[in-house]
Amino acid sequence: MSVVAGSEPGLGLRPYEDVAALRRGLDGIATLHDDGVAISDEAGFRGEAIDRVVASAVFGDDALKTTARWLIRVAAPQLGAFPASIHDLYLAAGRGEYANATAPAINVRGLTYDVARTIFRAAQATDTKIVLFEIARSEMGYTEQRPAEYAAAVLAAAIKQHHRGPVFIQGDHFQASAGAYAKNPEAEIKAVRDLAQEAIAAGFYNIDVDASTLVDLSLPTQAEQQRRNYAHSAELTAAIRSFEPDGVTVSVGGEIGEVGKDNSTVADLHGFMDGYLPELKRLGDETGRTLTGISKISVQTGTSHGGVVLPDGSMADVSVDFGTLAELSRAAREDYQLGGAVQHGASTLPESAFGRFAEANAIEVHLATAFQNTMLDSAAFPADLKERIYAHLDANHGDERKSDQTDAQFYYTARKRAFGPFKRELWNLPEETRSAIMADLEPVFALIMRNLGVAGSAALVDRIVRPVDVPVPSPAQAGALVHSELTGEGE
Repeated sequence: MSVVAGSEPGLGLRPYEDVAALRRGLDGIATLHDDGVAISDEAGFRGEAIDRVVASAVFGDDALKTTARWLIRVAAPQLGAFPASIHDLYLAAGRGEYANATAPAINVRGLTYDVARTIFRAAQATDTKIVLFEIARSEMGYTEQRPAEYAAAVLAAAIKQHHRGPVFIQGDHFQASAGAYAKNPEAEIKAVRDLAQEAIAAGFYNIDVDASTLVDLSLPTQAEQQRRNYAHSAELTAAIRSFEPDGVTVSVGGEIGEVGKDNSTVADLHGFMDGYLPELKRLGDETGRTLTGISKISVQTGTSHGGVVLPDGSMADVSVDFGTLAELSRAAREDYQLGGAVQHGASTLPESAFGRFAEANAIEVHLATAFQNTMLDSAAFPADLKERIYAHLDANHGDERKSDQTDAQFYYTARKRAFGPFKRELWNLPEETRSAIMADLEPVFALIMRNLGVAGSAALVDRIVRPVDVPVPSPAQAGALVHSELTGEGE
């Protein structure tokens, strides 16, 4: 039986016991200093060490998590993998330097280290470097993955798989809740702003701002309908620019149509952008800065998050308006020099549809539920664990069940909520079980990369996206900084 390095037979990945044990475990492999890490045995670090370090970053106590996450963050660039913004690449598409390549933005809800490793393997097999790892504001809650944990798992996977080049980590749907906004607008926008700051500090250099929930279609013109959307999107863009590290231009995305609602139009795009750009300039003028705007725009052309499940558990056919998508992407490029339009909620479409996103020149497509389904419905997924997941959903989320839903429909829509409560149990599945599940996923990732036109993109990405040296204070340095701020010392 094959066993993951750092694990015991039949068990998943094991964290170190504490920070002292982590340091001992790295003896002869890497030495931690206040200003970084010195790696003396690269192969050893990519082997047992990184498996245990990433488990510590997820399941250790607070001190161990903090140390392990910092270690991954500073080690990754030394080993060739660095957090990066896709902004310059998308603007190159807007200038026509490349076309018909739609970036897959993949939401990883569970088994994040294993799934990210599988994505990197598929990317290497297809010579792909246009791929984003993303997690939405809502997903951070039910999967129990804050930005620092998510970024650590993705970067650790890059280290493990010998990835060299940019790692695009994205905050998806950093969304203003319409309900929360109605109760307290300032507090809700502040919550999104604070999350963006937390995510950027963790290495998320791609943020999708989503105030499309605040669009009011009852108003007579597109400009009026989009006013709250463009005003808060500009406000959040300005905040993101104040948080980004020196030398990094965070890729910011806007959104004009809430997924699952009415399809977007070019008039909607104009209504948003013709308000957003002057508002962003006004905010920049107030601070004496020239503020860089969004690099892409998310639109709605017929999909819904997770697809639509029928009473028997099968998926309903979805009709995507690829003509409208192509027209929106063209207008975004030609009228505003953006990378193009972004499509959400597309992973459950048939394989034959993915080539049409590239044909429509969509710059990005967001994919989540189909990969979740492949994992949970894999023949290798333990039946007893699935039964306990469904029992948990009945006991804890039964109030979310609609009166006309069948069991198949309820479990399909609710089972994403199990990734947080069952996170440790999933990570602790035997290596052979996790490997079998990942074997189901890898060809799906590779096929989508080919169909979306990003296979063979590595040289293009390496030419345009260059590493930026971003200092990351060690836990000891961060503690000293906090101490000096509290006491006034060090001024």
